[in-house]
Amino acid sequence: MLQVLGLGPAEEAIYSALLARPTASAQDLARQTGLDRAESTRILRDLAARGLVALATEAEGGAPDPAGCEAGSRPAHYRLTPPSVALAPLLVEQRNALQRAEAAYSMLTEQYRGTAAHSAGSVVEAVIGVEQVAHRFHQLQRGAQQELLVFLLGAPTAVPREDADMSESSALDRGVDFRVVAAKDYLDDLDVAKELRTAISAGLELRVVESLPLKMVVADRDRAMVPLDVAGSEGEPSAIVVHRSGLLTALVHLFEREWAHARPLHTTATGVCVETTADPQPTEGELEVLSLLLAGSSDRRAASQLGLSLRTVERRTRRLMDLAGADSRLQLGWHAARAGWL
Repeated sequence: MLQVLGLGPAEEAIYSALLARPTASAQDLARQTGLDRAESTRILRDLAARGLVALATEAEGGAPDPAGCEAGSRPAHYRLTPPSVALAPLLVEQRNALQRAEAAYSMLTEQYRGTAAHSAGSVVEAVIGVEQVAHRFHQLQRGAQQELLVFLLGAPTAVPREDADMSESSALDRGVDFRVVAAKDYLDDLDVAKELRTAISAGLELRVVESLPLKMVVADRDRAMVPLDVAGSEGEPSAIVVHRSGLLTALVHLFEREWAHARPLHTTATGVCVETTADPQPTEGELEVLSLLLAGSSDRRAASQLGLSLRTVERRTRRLMDLAGADSRLQLGWHAARAGWL
């Protein structure tokens, strides 16, 4: 957990071991973590230099003199500096580094588009080979900040299902609006159905159609990836990455058209099932959002009260409006009252 703040595995082990006790010596921590005493001593001194730990005072059970660590009858003991004091600067540094990286990313992207504005390479980029295809796929999913639109069909060719699951989880954790249209036969695999049930519970929206024309992932309506593999082909996996253009707009329109005609899926105790009733009903979570909205709460306040992300509230509100066939929240309220939703 602390490695993201710049601590190595051994440093995190020492820090975590010290977290569970008021004070401890290098020997105590070496015994607890399995490190040798010299390594434990070195790490403690380094953590002390960085302000993460401090020598315990005599009143706290420490040695009366730091030299006791080397020659005294009682070795020096260390205690943690309060994490709110010691770790906050590291967190700020990481946030600042991320902001600088995002600024650099935006600048380089705009420079690239500016210099390649009149070339075909600025619109379509060919990616060939398992590693390259997998790398660009993860770039798209992990780089998405607002929305992911996905077509699922057939067996994976370059990205194993478990790797795709990790990227999905990361996007959902960030509050990305994640919508998926799957071909009907994609759900025949029981393992896939189980994984999708977990993803739906985490906020993924899934609908099913009889068939789809292609696989696809669209990130933030800014970039898309479409595999080029032909069924039965023995060549290396390949794909195209489509940047902002008329072609990308067409792919987004294709997704929205399939989404509009697809059948929603919802979770059950054993998996996922297609919503087949003529009059589909809101879920319990959607009704919680609806009750707060009708009481006058804003999306942000509803998210805070329910312990949800703002994007999750917006996603549930949009589905409520789809179910009601409403163009406004006033119409949604009218339909909710008429249908007896609340």
